[in-house]
Amino acid sequence: MPAISRDEVAHLARLSRLALSEAELDQFAGQLDSILSHVRTVSEVAAADVPATAAPNPATNVTRPDQVVPCLTPEAALSGAPAVEDQRFLVPQILGEGE
Repeated sequence: MPAISRDEVAHLARLSRLALSEAELDQFAGQLDSILSHVRTVSEVAAADVPATAAPNPATNVTRPDQVVPCLTPEAALSGAPAVEDQRFLVPQILGEGE
């Protein structure tokens, strides 16, 4: 027995204010029946003793601990820059003053 009939699809189309042709009604009835059958199958598999979860495996955040390591000095970082101003890279302005 189909999960949804062609008449029910036509009723839903009217409620949704969709103008569907006869061929579209037949096509969508078949597609919706298939979708609802798959949902029914998945619902049968779900057991009451299985807790709801968003992912099958527990997710943990894998990060390394913060460690202070030697890094570039501002002078070393700016040593290859074509232009420097106030210990910053100097680049040409690309936007107007008011932007």
